[in-house]
Amino acid sequence: MLNDPLSNTLSKAQNAEKIGKTEITVKISSKTIKETLRVMKENHYIGEFKETETAKGNILKINLIGQINKCGTIKPRFSVTKDNFVKFEQRYLPARGFGILIISTSKGIMTHEEAKKQKIGGSLIAYCY
Repeated sequence: MLNDPLSNTLSKAQNAEKIGKTEITVKISSKTIKETLRVMKENHYIGEFKETETAKGNILKINLIGQINKCGTIKPRFSVTKDNFVKFEQRYLPARGFGILIISTSKGIMTHEEAKKQKIGGSLIAYCY
């Protein structure tokens, strides 16, 4: 039984990248997963992804481009204020300006850099570098 579909999706993508696969399929599709993948695509960590409907449910096909070194979810989902990003950048990213934190805000899911520009806080979802 899957406890965290987003975590399973990100770990599946990371493991597939390590062994050199170029495409993965994920059987569970949710709005949070799709938005997280959209942010990763905009930041050039993955290629295109496509959702197809089947009789058993929706399936996501994700193209990998070999850019993921490490990615994962952040548990518990820490709340972050607009001035408090540095602590979490140091905790989850290997260097300053390298990688992204994915944050759920009142204006949607975005990277920590976009949240800094818009001066809003939110809840940490995932990291990728």
